Amino acid sequence: TTLFRSKQQKSKRQGSSGGIAETDLKPCFGGEAETKMDLLQEFYETTLEALKDAKNDRLWFKTNTKLGKLYLEREEFGKLQKILRQLHQSCQTDDGEDDLKKGTQLLEIYALEIQMYTAQKNNKKLKALYEQSLHIKSAIPHPLIMGVIRECGGKMHLREGEFEKAHTDFFEAFKNYDESGSPRRTTCLKYLVLANMLMKSGINPFDSQEAKPYKNDPEILAMTNLVSAYQNNDITEFEKILKTNHSNIMDDPFIREHIEELLRNIRTQVLIKLIKPYTRIHIPFISKELNIDVADVESLLVQCILDNTIHGRIDQVNQLLELDHQKRGGARYTALDKWTNQLNTLNQAVVSKLA
Repeated sequence: TTLFRSKQQKSKRQGSSGGIAETDLKPCFGGEAETKMDLLQEFYETTLEALKDAKNDRLWFKTNTKLGKLYLEREEFGKLQKILRQLHQSCQTDDGEDDLKKGTQLLEIYALEIQMYTAQKNNKKLKALYEQSLHIKSAIPHPLIMGVIRECGGKMHLREGEFEKAHTDFFEAFKNYDESGSPRRTTCLKYLVLANMLMKSGINPFDSQEAKPYKNDPEILAMTNLVSAYQNNDITEFEKILKTNHSNIMDDPFIREHIEELLRNIRTQVLIKLIKPYTRIHIPFISKELNIDVADVESLLVQCILDNTIHGRIDQVNQLLELDHQKRGGARYTALDKWTNQLNTLNQAVVSKLA
C-alpha cells in the first residue's frame, strides 16, 4: 500500500490524470528481467488492492490491463482469464451485453484476449473474437491496439492456409505499428514477406510506398534477399541465406513454423523444372540437385503425385521416377474434346430455335 501511495502522490504532483506511466516505473527496478517482472506484478497487484475503495475506474482499468499483459508475457493464462473476466464485466450494460459506448476499452480487452488465444493456438475462439473486434465502429482505437489485433488475425489466417487474408492483415498491422512508432513494425514486415512468399505472389512486397523505406533495414535485409531467391526458384541461394541469417530468421517461432512449407514450395518448383525433359529419372540425381536426402525426395514426389502436380510412378527397387507425360497431355485433350462437344450442342440448340 505504501508503494501505491507514494506513486499516487507522485502522479498528483505531476498533474497526472490518474494513469500509471511506464516511465514512472522503470527507475524503481534493477537486476534481472525476471526480478523486474516479479516486482511489476507485485506493484500492480498492490495497486489494485488499494483501488478497491478508491472508485477510480480509469486507473483500475489501466492497472488491470497492464497486469493482464504481464500475465500474458509470463504465459500465466489462468490468471489472465480471471483479469479478462473482470475487465469484460466493467464494459457491459445491465443486460450483460457489451457496452458499445466503451468501444475503445472493449478493443483493448479484445486485443489482450486475442493475444492469449494466438499464444494458445486456439483458432476457433480467436476467429470469433477477431471478427467481433473488427465490427466495433464506436471506438477510436490507438493504432497500437489495431496493430496487435491485425497481427494476430494474420497469424490465424496464415495457419489456416488463407495466405491472401494473412497478407492483408499483416500489411494493416505493419501500417498501424508504423503509425504508432512501435518496433513491432519490423517483425510484422517479416511476417508480411512470409505471407507474400506462401501465396506465391510475383509482386515484391517492398514495392509498396509504406514498406519501401525498410527494404535495406539490417533487420529486414535477410528477408528481402530470401524473397528474391524464392521468386527466382534459386534453392541454393535460399538455403544459403537461411544458414547465414539463421538467428535473424529462425529465432522467431512463427517464421520457423512456416519455413518448411517455403522450402517444400521452392523444391517443388525446382523439381518440376528438373524432370520436364525426362520420361525416366534417377531419384539419387534429383536428391543431388535438390541437396536433400533420397528419403526426402521420395516424400516430396509422393506428395506431388497425390496432388497431381506430377504424373508418374516411383520405382523404389531401381530408384527411378517414371513419368507419364501422355496422361498430362491426355487430360488436356479430354477437356478440349468435352468443350468442343458442349459448343456443338449449344450451336445445334441455337440453329433449331432459329429454324
